[in-house]
Amino acid sequence: MKCPYCTKPQTSVIDSRESKEGRSIRRRRQCDICAKRFTTYERVEGIDLKVIKKDGRREEFNREKLKRGLIKATWKRPVSMSDIEDLLENVEMVLRQKKTTEIKSWEVGNLVINRLKKIDKLGYLLFASVYRDFDSLADFKCEIDKLTE
Repeated sequence: MKCPYCTKPQTSVIDSRESKEGRSIRRRRQCDICAKRFTTYERVEGIDLKVIKKDGRREEFNREKLKRGLIKATWKRPVSMSDIEDLLENVEMVLRQKKTTEIKSWEVGNLVINRLKKIDKLGYLLFASVYRDFDSLADFKCEIDKLTE
């Protein structure tokens, strides 16, 4: 494993932990050259999932794309990277347990927002605003009203 800071391949594993569901291993590593620390995740490569977009296009399920969206939605919120990883792991597990390898994008979005709502309501609102294409304050108000019920 190359260090993301100095790109040297000499790194050591400091700590390894299995995720809550046992589907991935989180490793804390330290570069033997520059002494900086970083985290890696090891997970089993599974069935290739295809996401069917609203316009009918099909694309590979991209965990990193989903992760970037969650990071943007929870920026400066009390949501840890561990919370995001757990959410992603849970969503991916549910998707892989389906009988089909093709999943509609709205199914993925619903799985994510339902879990995010339990973690952080404002992060949920920000994610939902992009996922559900909010284009007015009325859309936000309607969603806030649902949250406060």
